[in-house]
Amino acid sequence: MASTTHPAEPAPSTTGRSPGGLRTASWDRIRDLFALDRNSVHLNTGTVGAMPHEVLEVNDRVTREWTGGLMNVYPPAMYTEHRANIARSFGVDQDEMVICHSATEGVARVIHGLDLAEGDEVLTTTHECYSVLSNFNLLRNRHGLTVRTVTPPSGPDVRAEEIVELFERRITPRTKVLAFAGVTLFTGTMMPIRDLCELAHRHGLTTVIDGALLPGMLDCDFRSYGADFISCSGAKFQCGPLGTGLLYVRNKVHPQHNPLPLPTFWPIISTWYPMIGSPPPRTTTSVESCNMGDYLQSAGSANIARGAALARACELWDEIGRDRIERRVRDLAEHARSRLVEAFGWNSLYSPSADPRLRSPLIAFHPFRDRADAWNIKKFVEFVDRLEHEHRIWIRWTEFDVPGSPHQHYAARLCTHLFNDTAEIDRAVATMAGLARELS
Repeated sequence: MASTTHPAEPAPSTTGRSPGGLRTASWDRIRDLFALDRNSVHLNTGTVGAMPHEVLEVNDRVTREWTGGLMNVYPPAMYTEHRANIARSFGVDQDEMVICHSATEGVARVIHGLDLAEGDEVLTTTHECYSVLSNFNLLRNRHGLTVRTVTPPSGPDVRAEEIVELFERRITPRTKVLAFAGVTLFTGTMMPIRDLCELAHRHGLTTVIDGALLPGMLDCDFRSYGADFISCSGAKFQCGPLGTGLLYVRNKVHPQHNPLPLPTFWPIISTWYPMIGSPPPRTTTSVESCNMGDYLQSAGSANIARGAALARACELWDEIGRDRIERRVRDLAEHARSRLVEAFGWNSLYSPSADPRLRSPLIAFHPFRDRADAWNIKKFVEFVDRLEHEHRIWIRWTEFDVPGSPHQHYAARLCTHLFNDTAEIDRAVATMAGLARELS
């Protein structure tokens, strides 16, 4: 007999595992929530997080409840209650929140839903994720857009003003869209989001943010950023299942955050969009004229279990306290940064570090003695592989453009998250220093 519990809205208490008092729980206790091997060091959350046991259990339970059942999979696929709860966690409303499959899917649906035509320009950076640049390139090939890029400066001494001025110099009368990552995956630069959005407001530009790394890391208020679109991963710092993401679509006008009219937007891949006629005109006030979230959320049947598990991951973060998690993640990052500087030197850092506005828990660095090894991909691959297979330490290597360099640079990158601690960071950096000496 099928369970009477609504599978799309699982109650946390039904798992029997929901711990109380997480707001004041020790970090050791919170570490025990995660399905992590105590003998491994996971410093690669920027690629994929680690699911809590309870999130795994929700995913498994809801899968069993739906499999082989005769229940209607379409109304629950709207995730109405989950979207409302998650939206509140990020300072927005249900009509502006979509549970999708990944940050890549979300940003593709945004890019291809923008009202752009031949001759329009998009301004972005060379440090964007491949999925952002490839989708803009698709539009360039299909519709004749111009895609202009800037290469952000890298290194420990970069200031936020340099980045904003770099963008401002490249805006032209044809620029329609400003697109950038909230935190860059290659160098871990915390981009000056609000400053860049205000720059876009002054020039009447639509803003598209790759926010893959934002939820679960930061105590985010999406509305206060002033962006039009933010596409996020559910499986990185938010530690939901693989194949989950969140998409924020501005659907009302709050002048104190973004005074611009809502951009024309076509919600592609939608079974909710009218079959005849058009939706109502977009609102010019703080009251929505249509539920854009519903248009985007309704895209045929969905993986109900993964959506429910992502919602539970978000709920756990709210129970622990997103402000508390951000402080923890940043404190661990500062500890890691200081250890990396001790081991490899200040100038080994590609991540901005002197300006606290640009610091994030993703830190990219050059571990080898010879600076020319920044172009040696084989050495970085060996470095990362040996850390994993010989020492059970997970980081990654990245590649990115550097202003004035004829070559792309490679770097090692580590990330700190709430389940890490200072002892394992110390162990990891000491191991990396020894391995780097051997490879140098």
